[in-house]
This record gives sequence, C-alpha cells and structure tokens, in this order.
Amino acid sequence: MKKIIATCAVAVLGVVALSSCGKEYSCNCTDGITTSVETHKGSDATEACNDATTVIPLKVCTPV
Repeated sequence: MKKIIATCAVAVLGVVALSSCGKEYSCNCTDGITTSVETHKGSDATEACNDATTVIPLKVCTPV
C-alpha cells in the first residue's frame, strides 16, 4: 500500500511540475531610446510581453 501511495505522489508531482512551465515567447521591447528582442515566459505571447512591460514602467513590449 505504501508503494502505491508513493508512486501516485511522484506521478502527481511530475504532472504538476510539467504543467507549470510556460512557453517562452519573443518580444520586441523599446524603452524610448533602444529597441531589443527579449524572451519571456507566459501562457501566450501577449501575456509574456505584458509581463515584460510591467517590470520597467517605461518599457513597452509587443509580440514578435
């Protein structure tokens, strides 16, 4: 019984660990002077670039 519970716990942790990883997306970011391409994680490209924009208030990022 203990082996079954341990196996199930490992399986559940594995599924959670794999599902929490977000895909990386490329964003064109500009801070008013320079433009750069950055990669950020998110559930979609717009969310990833919006998260990058909120880190530095003057930086604006859009999906590539």
